[in-house]
This record gives sequence, structure tokens and C-alpha cells, in this order.
Amino acid sequence: MNVNSMDNSTRAEVLVQALPHLKKYYGKTIVVKYGGNAMVSDALKEQVMEDVVLLSMVGIKVVLVHGGGPEMSDLMKRLGKQPQFIDGLRVTDAETVAIAEMVLAGRINKSLVNLLQMKGGSAVGLSGIDGRLIQAEMKDEKLGYVGKITNIHPEPIQSLLAGGYIPVISTLGCDDSGNIYNINGDTAAGRIAAAVGAERLIMMTDIEGILLDRHDPDTLLSELTVEAAEAMIQDGSISGGMIPKVRCCIDSLAEGVKAAVIIDGRVPHAILMEILTNEGAGTMFRKDNA
Repeated sequence: MNVNSMDNSTRAEVLVQALPHLKKYYGKTIVVKYGGNAMVSDALKEQVMEDVVLLSMVGIKVVLVHGGGPEMSDLMKRLGKQPQFIDGLRVTDAETVAIAEMVLAGRINKSLVNLLQMKGGSAVGLSGIDGRLIQAEMKDEKLGYVGKITNIHPEPIQSLLAGGYIPVISTLGCDDSGNIYNINGDTAAGRIAAAVGAERLIMMTDIEGILLDRHDPDTLLSELTVEAAEAMIQDGSISGGMIPKVRCCIDSLAEGVKAAVIIDGRVPHAILMEILTNEGAGTMFRKDNA
């Protein structure tokens, strides 16, 4: 139903039904990993920013961790570099790191901060280099400057949240020698969620969630245990770029995040559906004994 077609009574009822969810999350922190089609579609981008601002205004602390893979690949191609991936991770030489800085910490990060503020929010952009937020080391020589996270220093995020700001984080990292690394956004979001004690980690992607049959959207799994997810990785049901997303959900649960969910970023206002309705959206991951 289009909200503009609702009468006032229906609008009021929608708000009342959301009240228990607002109470549950009031004062709590959620981490949203933002990427995929929701980033490249202007209409969806605006709706995601509206969701984030709305949640922030009703007392829910939101940390927005963003990617920018398609934009990076586009600029690389225009510069004559062909993107290469191994197990869903971008092979990153020194020139590619410089491109990542320009795209992630520059244009994308600041455009998101600007859009959040246009929607009425207060936002501050950070990269993982700022305040040594994300410390890293080389993950694998064959990947080049792709970072393995060694530590998260959440103090910059916590200071911004305490001041009423929405932290917007691009996933670059650094080591003690000053090397800069491209960090997988999904992995970084999971580690950040654990470091700030998030109530929920929300991973936005380009599919409905985890499908029992990847070719059939009707086989969406609304809930998945860690054990079942591991089995699906082993048998190939979960593969490619979905593996880091699922791994970060599993790891974040082990590190204390209360719940982790993969949602379809192509659905308008999917974040609000996940936080403010009983049905939620996408696939929820839970511990085996939960």
C-alpha cells in the first residue's frame, strides 16, 4: 500500500504496531552494511538514507558501513585496469589502493554523508584509517594490498554516536608502517558490529537472502543456524561473493552481536521492514542453541 493513499487512521495504526520494535531498539546500536543495487540506484539510495535518518531520529543508533565495488571497477576500467577477483576478493596492487581511496573514502563516502544531511540527519564520514579505526595486515600476497583485520578501535564511532551523529565508514585499513589496505566491506561490517556491541547487523545485498535453491526465489530461508550455514558453504549452496557475507554474520554472532541478517537491498525501505515489523526481511542467522 502506498503511504500517500492511507487515511490518517491507518497511518496511526502502522505507527502503533511499530511501537514494540521501537522500544526494543531504543538506545541500541545497529550496523548496516550498505552496497549492491541499493547504492547504484538513486531511488533506492534515497530510501536507504531515509530509513537510516528515521531510525536515528527515533533514538536508534545507526552505523553505516559502505562498499563501492561497482564504482571501483568502473573507474579501474576507465583507467585501463581490468578488475580481478579471487574467492570474491579484489586483487589489489598499489595503484588499485589509490583508486580505492579516491572512490571509497572520497566520492562515495562524502556523497552519502551529504545525502543523509539533506534528509535531515547529522552524519560524519570516516575511513578505517581515521583514528586507526581498522588496523590490518596483508591477507595474502597473491591478493596484494587486501587487508586482514587485526584490530578494531571503535572509539571514533562511539564518540560520534554519543554526539548524535551517524558514522559513515569506508572500509580502508592501515598498519603500523603506514601501508593502506582495501578491506572487504562485509568482513569489516561484522567486526565493527562486534566492536561496538551492536544489537543487530544488517547486510544489504542483491538477492532476497539465502536461497535453498539459488535459482528459485521461492526457496528463501527466513532463518538459518550457524551449523546449517556452514553446511551450505561446504556443499556449494552458498558460494562466491556470498561467502564473505555469511562468514561475517557467523563471526559477528560468535563475537557477541545479538542477531545478523542478510536482506534484499533492492526492496524499498527493507531496513525499516527488518527493524520495525514482526516478519522482518531476508535471512536471519542465529546460533545453533538460540
